[in-house]
Amino acid sequence: MKIRIKGNSLRYRLTRTDTAQLAEEGYLQEEVDFGSQQLFYALRVIDEEQLSATYKDNTITMYVPKRLIVEFADTDKVGFEGTHGSLHLLVEKDFTCLDNVAEDQSDNYPNPLAAKKK
Repeated sequence: MKIRIKGNSLRYRLTRTDTAQLAEEGYLQEEVDFGSQQLFYALRVIDEEQLSATYKDNTITMYVPKRLIVEFADTDKVGFEGTHGSLHLLVEKDFTCLDNVAEDQSDNYPNPLAAKKK
């Protein structure tokens, strides 16, 4: 799982394993170790209708409606988005890059643009 924060926007990108784990367990968390402190970021499935997010105890948590995760995991849907107050929220599938990168992308979703690039 990757997180991107830009201005008042929060984006999570999920690999195939991340998506399966979130759909099955209802929770997914990663951490960044700064030595003396850690930053945690998580996704939690909820029985609500809207995306929301909190920042508490060094943890950024996005709350995702169960119906969205089921659709996301079981279809070709690329992502979903919403707002929480003025915060823009987005969850999307992590596609393989079209350019050569050193990062391991073996668990990423196949990029739909790859066939067009050939």
